[in-house]
Amino acid sequence: MEKYIIKVNGKEYEVEVEKMGAAAQTAAQAPAAPAAAPEASQPVPAPKAPQAAAQEGVRLEAGAAGKVWKITKKAGETVVKGDAVVILEAMKMEIPMVATADGVVKEITVTEGQPVEAGDLLAVIG
Repeated sequence: MEKYIIKVNGKEYEVEVEKMGAAAQTAAQAPAAPAAAPEASQPVPAPKAPQAAAQEGVRLEAGAAGKVWKITKKAGETVVKGDAVVILEAMKMEIPMVATADGVVKEITVTEGQPVEAGDLLAVIG
């Protein structure tokens, strides 16, 4: 589950969103069937746009397509789970992307005004 704060007409709402992978979405849409164990010879897909720092920390990814409106934390700053690190603007709404764990911001990978897609890496927290 990921938590987001959404502002609507000046009022903030905290929401939890559960990410579903392609397999989970298919299972939710189709009747339950026993899942086959993956074979050892099947290739494992590489993570999207891997970066060395991202492998050593928690990835903060965009929850929606939009534009980076504001960066509220800098590399080296301490964050507590729930602190806004980057604020996206999507459909005239401000959507804070919050730290999912306590730590130190290792890297900010975007700039203000930059367009982003859902799933794009915004920051790394270590």
